[in-house]
Parts: sequence; structure tokens; C-alpha cells
Amino acid sequence: MNKAELISYLSDKCVITKKQAEDVIESIVGIITETLQKGGEVNIAGFGAFMAKTRKGRTGVNPQRPTEKIQIPSVTVPKFKAGKGLKDALKGKGHAPAVPAPAPSVPPPVAPAM
Repeated sequence: MNKAELISYLSDKCVITKKQAEDVIESIVGIITETLQKGGEVNIAGFGAFMAKTRKGRTGVNPQRPTEKIQIPSVTVPKFKAGKGLKDALKGKGHAPAVPAPAPSVPPPVAPAM
């Protein structure tokens, strides 16, 4: 599923416009990215955790000249650790947490005219 398909699915599932669904997806991605940039972690209970890890620098081999050693610098990379609910759903032990459907919009009752 790509981003456009996710937006379409979300708009159908939550009965919102595609623009609203796109805004939600963009906001979630933005919030997770900002939090990881600041060194934080985002935990979604039952789904998993997004975190930033620093991979240590090391000495490697230059692929263009295999006899030459190069220094690979340390780098910060994103990491995702699946939660128990997601793992169990993929193993077939349970179902993925259901997204509650929004209540149908019903106009408020109108008082009868006298």
C-alpha cells in the first residue's frame, strides 16, 4: 500500500475527505520525524515504537579499491520495534486493533412547532 492508497483507505474508513485524511497522514509523519530528530521516541501502544539509533563509525573497505581502507562515520538511523499487538496479529493469534468508526452525523432533534 502506498501513501495515496493509505489516504484513500483512511478517508473511506473514517468517513472524512481525502484532503483531511492526507492532512492526518502528513501530521503523523511530521510529528514522528520531529520527535526522532530531537532524539525522542514515539510509542504507539499495541503497534510499536519509532526511535532514532546511532550507528557507530567503523573502518570499511573502499569498493573501488579493495586494498584501501576507509573510515565510515557514525550516523543516526531510524528504527522501528513492533509491539506485541502487531506481532500477534501477524502471527495469526489475534486481530489488528480495530479502528472505531465515527458516529454517524445525525442532525439534532427539532422541537415541534406549536
